[in-house]
Amino acid sequence: MSAGSINLTNQFLIAMPGMAGDTFSGSVIYMCEHTEKGALGLVINKPIDIKLKNLFEKVELTLDRDDLAEAPVYFGGPVQTERGFVLHERSGENGGHYNSSLQIPGGLEMTTSKDVLEALSHGAGPKKVLVTLGYSGWGAGQLEEEMRRNSWINVGAAPEIIFDTPVEQRYDKALSLLGIDARMLSQEAGHA
Repeated sequence: MSAGSINLTNQFLIAMPGMAGDTFSGSVIYMCEHTEKGALGLVINKPIDIKLKNLFEKVELTLDRDDLAEAPVYFGGPVQTERGFVLHERSGENGGHYNSSLQIPGGLEMTTSKDVLEALSHGAGPKKVLVTLGYSGWGAGQLEEEMRRNSWINVGAAPEIIFDTPVEQRYDKALSLLGIDARMLSQEAGHA
Protein backbone atom coordinates (compact mmCIF):
# COMPACT_ATOMS: atom_id res chain seq x y z
CA MET A 1 0.00 0.00 0.00
CA SER A 2 1.31 3.43 -0.79
CA ALA A 3 2.08 6.08 1.79
CA GLY A 4 -1.08 7.73 3.05
CA SER A 5 -3.32 4.83 1.97
CA ILE A 6 -5.47 2.80 4.29
CA ASN A 7 -5.42 -0.94 4.85
CA LEU A 8 -8.80 -2.35 5.82
CA THR A 9 -7.69 -5.99 6.21
CA ASN A 10 -9.19 -7.58 9.38
CA GLN A 11 -11.68 -4.74 9.76
CA PHE A 12 -15.41 -4.43 9.48
CA LEU A 13 -16.86 -2.24 6.75
CA ILE A 14 -20.24 -0.96 7.91
CA ALA A 15 -22.63 0.35 5.27
CA MET A 16 -23.82 3.89 5.88
CA PRO A 17 -27.58 4.64 5.70
CA GLY A 18 -27.13 6.43 2.37
CA MET A 19 -26.72 3.00 0.73
CA ALA A 20 -30.44 2.28 1.12
CA GLY A 21 -31.74 0.13 -1.71
CA ASP A 22 -28.20 -0.89 -2.65
CA THR A 23 -27.01 -4.52 -2.59
CA PHE A 24 -24.98 -3.59 0.48
CA SER A 25 -27.73 -1.74 2.38
CA GLY A 26 -27.40 -2.57 6.09
CA SER A 27 -24.32 -4.74 5.51
CA VAL A 28 -21.39 -5.50 7.73
CA ILE A 29 -18.46 -6.89 5.75
CA TYR A 30 -15.45 -8.64 7.23
CA MET A 31 -12.45 -7.59 5.15
CA CYS A 32 -10.22 -10.54 4.26
CA GLU A 33 -7.78 -8.69 2.05
CA HIS A 34 -7.04 -5.11 1.02
CA THR A 35 -4.06 -4.26 -1.17
CA GLU A 36 -3.23 -1.72 -3.86
CA LYS A 37 -4.70 -4.24 -6.35
CA GLY A 38 -8.14 -4.28 -4.70
CA ALA A 39 -10.09 -5.70 -1.81
CA LEU A 40 -12.08 -8.80 -0.85
CA GLY A 41 -14.56 -9.21 1.99
CA LEU A 42 -17.51 -11.29 3.13
CA VAL A 43 -20.89 -9.95 4.26
CA ILE A 44 -21.52 -11.43 7.72
CA ASN A 45 -25.10 -10.35 8.40
CA LYS A 46 -27.22 -11.43 5.43
CA PRO A 47 -28.35 -15.05 5.77
CA ILE A 48 -29.97 -16.69 2.75
CA ASP A 49 -32.58 -19.44 2.67
CA ILE A 50 -30.08 -22.30 2.70
CA LYS A 51 -28.97 -24.19 5.80
CA LEU A 52 -25.45 -25.62 6.06
CA LYS A 53 -26.76 -29.21 6.03
CA ASN A 54 -28.46 -28.47 2.66
CA LEU A 55 -25.29 -26.92 1.24
CA PHE A 56 -23.33 -30.00 2.29
CA GLU A 57 -25.89 -32.24 0.56
CA LYS A 58 -25.42 -30.22 -2.66
CA VAL A 59 -21.69 -31.00 -2.62
CA GLU A 60 -22.41 -34.65 -1.74
CA LEU A 61 -21.22 -34.51 1.87
CA THR A 62 -23.05 -35.13 5.12
CA LEU A 63 -22.66 -32.77 8.05
CA ASP A 64 -22.14 -34.62 11.31
CA ARG A 65 -22.01 -31.48 13.44
CA ASP A 66 -25.33 -30.75 15.13
CA ASP A 67 -24.04 -27.32 16.17
CA LEU A 68 -23.72 -26.34 12.49
CA ALA A 69 -26.44 -28.28 10.63
CA GLU A 70 -29.15 -25.62 11.03
CA ALA A 71 -26.81 -22.63 10.71
CA PRO A 72 -27.60 -20.43 7.72
CA VAL A 73 -25.42 -19.88 4.70
CA TYR A 74 -24.81 -16.17 4.08
CA PHE A 75 -24.80 -13.90 1.05
CA GLY A 76 -21.12 -13.00 1.02
CA GLY A 77 -21.44 -10.51 -1.81
CA PRO A 78 -22.38 -10.25 -5.47
CA VAL A 79 -19.19 -11.79 -6.95
CA GLN A 80 -19.02 -15.55 -7.71
CA THR A 81 -22.29 -16.33 -5.93
CA GLU A 82 -22.07 -19.96 -7.00
CA ARG A 83 -18.85 -20.42 -5.01
CA GLY A 84 -18.52 -21.12 -1.30
CA PHE A 85 -16.28 -19.21 1.10
CA VAL A 86 -15.61 -20.42 4.64
CA LEU A 87 -14.59 -17.81 7.19
CA HIS A 88 -13.23 -19.56 10.27
CA GLU A 89 -11.10 -19.24 13.33
CA ARG A 90 -7.41 -19.96 12.91
CA SER A 91 -6.57 -23.63 12.50
CA GLY A 92 -4.16 -24.66 15.24
CA GLU A 93 -1.03 -22.81 16.23
CA ASN A 94 0.30 -22.25 12.71
CA GLY A 95 -3.08 -22.24 10.99
CA GLY A 96 -3.74 -22.69 7.31
CA HIS A 97 -3.69 -26.43 6.94
CA TYR A 98 -6.52 -26.33 4.40
CA ASN A 99 -5.89 -25.87 0.70
CA SER A 100 -6.62 -22.36 -0.56
CA SER A 101 -6.59 -20.80 2.90
CA LEU A 102 -5.96 -17.11 3.21
CA GLN A 103 -4.50 -16.28 6.61
CA ILE A 104 -5.79 -12.82 7.44
CA PRO A 105 -3.07 -10.87 9.29
CA GLY A 106 -4.13 -10.41 12.90
CA GLY A 107 -7.43 -12.13 12.25
CA LEU A 108 -9.16 -15.20 10.98
CA GLU A 109 -8.77 -17.48 7.96
CA MET A 110 -10.84 -17.73 4.81
CA THR A 111 -10.84 -20.96 2.84
CA THR A 112 -12.36 -21.71 -0.55
CA SER A 113 -11.38 -25.36 -0.95
CA LYS A 114 -13.62 -28.34 -0.33
CA ASP A 115 -11.21 -29.90 2.20
CA VAL A 116 -12.45 -27.63 5.00
CA LEU A 117 -16.01 -28.82 4.26
CA GLU A 118 -14.79 -32.43 4.27
CA ALA A 119 -13.19 -31.91 7.69
CA LEU A 120 -16.41 -30.35 9.00
CA SER A 121 -18.46 -33.21 7.56
CA HIS A 122 -16.47 -35.67 9.68
CA GLY A 123 -17.04 -33.69 12.87
CA ALA A 124 -13.60 -32.08 12.74
CA GLY A 125 -12.43 -28.79 11.28
CA PRO A 126 -12.67 -25.37 12.84
CA LYS A 127 -15.18 -24.99 15.68
CA LYS A 128 -16.42 -21.57 14.58
CA VAL A 129 -17.32 -21.02 10.92
CA LEU A 130 -19.39 -18.72 8.75
CA VAL A 131 -20.09 -19.98 5.23
CA THR A 132 -21.03 -17.64 2.40
CA LEU A 133 -21.94 -17.97 -1.22
CA GLY A 134 -20.19 -15.21 -3.10
CA TYR A 135 -17.91 -12.45 -1.94
CA SER A 136 -17.63 -8.67 -2.05
CA GLY A 137 -14.84 -7.42 -4.26
CA TRP A 138 -13.39 -4.07 -5.30
CA GLY A 139 -10.86 -3.22 -7.99
CA ALA A 140 -7.80 -1.06 -7.41
CA GLY A 141 -8.84 2.23 -5.78
CA GLN A 142 -12.57 1.45 -5.91
CA LEU A 143 -13.04 0.88 -2.17
CA GLU A 144 -10.94 3.92 -1.32
CA GLU A 145 -13.24 6.01 -3.52
CA GLU A 146 -16.33 4.57 -1.78
CA MET A 147 -14.75 5.46 1.57
CA ARG A 148 -14.19 9.05 0.39
CA ARG A 149 -17.87 9.23 -0.59
CA ASN A 150 -18.82 8.14 2.96
CA SER A 151 -20.47 4.93 1.76
CA TRP A 152 -18.75 2.97 4.53
CA ILE A 153 -17.25 3.41 7.96
CA ASN A 154 -14.69 0.98 9.28
CA VAL A 155 -13.60 -0.42 12.61
CA GLY A 156 -11.27 -3.21 13.74
CA ALA A 157 -13.09 -6.55 13.48
CA ALA A 158 -14.27 -8.47 16.52
CA PRO A 159 -14.64 -12.24 15.88
CA GLU A 160 -17.32 -12.55 18.57
CA ILE A 161 -19.62 -10.40 16.42
CA ILE A 162 -19.15 -12.82 13.51
CA PHE A 163 -19.49 -16.06 15.44
CA ASP A 164 -21.36 -15.37 18.69
CA THR A 165 -23.75 -12.46 18.02
CA PRO A 166 -27.25 -13.11 16.66
CA VAL A 167 -27.39 -12.04 13.02
CA GLU A 168 -30.01 -9.34 13.59
CA GLN A 169 -27.71 -7.63 16.13
CA ARG A 170 -24.45 -7.67 14.12
CA TYR A 171 -24.91 -4.27 12.43
CA ASP A 172 -25.64 -2.49 15.71
CA LYS A 173 -22.85 -4.37 17.55
CA ALA A 174 -20.31 -3.46 14.86
CA LEU A 175 -21.35 0.21 15.14
CA SER A 176 -21.07 0.01 18.93
CA LEU A 177 -17.35 -0.78 18.52
CA LEU A 178 -17.10 2.87 17.39
CA GLY A 179 -19.37 4.11 20.17
CA ILE A 180 -22.10 4.83 17.61
CA ASP A 181 -25.80 4.09 17.88
CA ALA A 182 -27.44 3.38 14.48
CA ARG A 183 -30.10 5.98 15.27
CA MET A 184 -27.35 8.65 15.30
CA LEU A 185 -26.45 8.08 11.66
CA SER A 186 -27.75 10.36 8.92
CA GLN A 187 -28.34 9.46 5.30
CA GLU A 188 -26.63 12.73 4.38
CA ALA A 189 -22.85 12.79 4.17
CA GLY A 190 -20.71 15.86 4.42
CA HIS A 191 -17.13 17.00 4.68
CA ALA A 192 -15.81 19.79 6.85
